[in-house]
Amino acid sequence: MPVRGYLSNNTNYETADGRSRTGTHLSTNIIIAVEGRSVGAIKRFTVDETRAVQGVSEVGADGQIDSAPTKSAEFTVTCDRTRFDGRRIAEAFYRGFVHVHSQRVPFDIQVYDLVKGGTDQQLITVVKNCWITKIGYTYDAENFIISDNMSLHAEAIHSSLNSQTAVFDMGTVGYKNAFEIDADIGKYRGALDAAGLIRVFDDVDGNTL
Repeated sequence: MPVRGYLSNNTNYETADGRSRTGTHLSTNIIIAVEGRSVGAIKRFTVDETRAVQGVSEVGADGQIDSAPTKSAEFTVTCDRTRFDGRRIAEAFYRGFVHVHSQRVPFDIQVYDLVKGGTDQQLITVVKNCWITKIGYTYDAENFIISDNMSLHAEAIHSSLNSQTAVFDMGTVGYKNAFEIDADIGKYRGALDAAGLIRVFDDVDGNTL
């Protein structure tokens, strides 16, 4: 009999003394920032993390015998923002330019998730070394409000709880791998270049499983 999870255990929707609560995360608890300063008037902010995986087949077998990533993960960001307070979208991200070709150095974006609480419980995601790949806008006679959109390519992404620890509750996680945790909080760019990939599995304390 499987252990009940968050969606099937009704007690998760009540406090310890039986009062109602909500477990739904809301964008009202999200702050987008650059260099520690929040970016206002954002309508939509999307982060996509992708990794190409290829199946391995063999002659004489109908079915894949294995699968593995073929290259490093890739990270893209898109943002839609109302043009507000005299700032175009690159300026709103504290860049000293308005056009794509003007960028000379990459920058980091911080995403603060305050759904669990303030300073001690804030989940901080850092999108590293962003390059702007597209800026777009339209002037429309049928809708006077001007919106800008921007796409970015990032080198890496990592998250931590208050910039210090792993993002998850250790008690709710089954399999724990030290390399995966270190990559998640930014100690490594990825987890596949650690030694012993095909024969050793380590838990969070480094013990062989």
